[in-house]
Amino acid sequence: MKCMQATRFVGRNILLAFFTVLLVAGAVDSQAGGDADAASEVEADNRFDTAALDMPVEVLRLQIKHLSVDELTEEADRWYAILRLIIRQLSEEKIEVWFENEKLAKVQVKASETPASRQEAANLIVEQEAERKEKMLAKLAELRENRSQVIDRFNVVLDALSTKVGLTTDDKEQEAVLMYRRYVDAVKGIELDVADTQSTRATIVSWLKSSEGGLRLARHVGEFLAIVTGFWFLSIILSKLVNKAMSLSSSASQIFRKFASDSIRRITIIVGLLLGLVALEVNITPLIAVIGAAGFVIAFALQNTLSNFASGLMIMFYKPFDIDDWVETSQLAGKVNSMTLVTTNVVTADNKLMVVPNNELWGKVITNVTGSSERRVDLVFGIGYGDDIELAERVLAEELAAHPLVLKEPEPVIRVAELADSSVNLICRPWVKTPDYWPVYWEITRAVKIRFDAEGITIPFPQRDVHMHN
Repeated sequence: MKCMQATRFVGRNILLAFFTVLLVAGAVDSQAGGDADAASEVEADNRFDTAALDMPVEVLRLQIKHLSVDELTEEADRWYAILRLIIRQLSEEKIEVWFENEKLAKVQVKASETPASRQEAANLIVEQEAERKEKMLAKLAELRENRSQVIDRFNVVLDALSTKVGLTTDDKEQEAVLMYRRYVDAVKGIELDVADTQSTRATIVSWLKSSEGGLRLARHVGEFLAIVTGFWFLSIILSKLVNKAMSLSSSASQIFRKFASDSIRRITIIVGLLLGLVALEVNITPLIAVIGAAGFVIAFALQNTLSNFASGLMIMFYKPFDIDDWVETSQLAGKVNSMTLVTTNVVTADNKLMVVPNNELWGKVITNVTGSSERRVDLVFGIGYGDDIELAERVLAEELAAHPLVLKEPEPVIRVAELADSSVNLICRPWVKTPDYWPVYWEITRAVKIRFDAEGITIPFPQRDVHMHN
């Protein structure tokens, strides 16, 4: 009986052990199968379509232009996955480099302690480890270049997505786009380990030689300099052409010609700078948005300047005066030397330079003394009450006819204008070219005094008769 019980007990234990073995084997097989699936999945993840990186950025931009928001989101997810894969490979490669540095350091220490008889073999081991590290660093450089290519194309997709989903109420990108942007900002760039001089040197050299690194930066800087220089020369040429074209128009003032040529030159240079920044891969959209947003604040802070600016534009278009014109207002008199959109420089008769805000000129009465091609010279000559009026008029007419700068048309006017307290005043009004005004004024005055003395015509001075009564 006891033998039968013992037999049954042993049989149950054997059966239980058999089933346990089967369960463990199944679990092991299942785990092995899961590990194999995971390994194949990782292996599949480690492979991506490198042909996508050969596609030019401009071509990609055209290919995704017609995509909807959902399709662009899927495209962004695809490039996001590729970028994550490259970043993971970069991290793994950096870890291997770190362990290789540790191993190389130990090998170098061991080689320094090796006896001379075995030094050659130890040095060979050091060289092998150094070559292995060089290969790792070359692989790192290749991954960094792939990362730059992926980021370029990823940003193109994100720009298209941001354009189609629009901005938030405070003019910022949507969170769906910002999530990708933050990841890109976090993983781009190059980290240098200053303690590892070999890695640092190799990283810098590989970056300088890389088509997505130093060569790319050099190309962009060259494009920037070429664009800015070209537009600078173009601005000079356009400025001269505009100035020459406007000089053929008699209605265009010198002030407006200078303003137009300077504006064309400055606008051309600004456009060149913006295009140069685009060549440097600088996103100028936020810059333009900031300038536009700050425009209201700047306009409010510069109210007086903008008022002078508006007055300057009005002066340019309506042309109340021009460069080298003699102008007079209630507060100043002088020749216009130059003018900007904000101020006008006026040189007075005693050669003092006055910088006048344009608002002060446009808001007041302006007398343009030299605005006309011809001017009338107003002269007044007094003779005594006992002198011959007809003789005096004949003398004045002869002097005017003899002067070469006095115009025949319009004819001069000579008349008795006033019976004053001490004299009979005759007006003499010849017409001259505007530049000849003061020469004629001074020369006629001198000539008439000499003729009056020769003809016995007196020029009286104020006098008073005093009668004494006893």
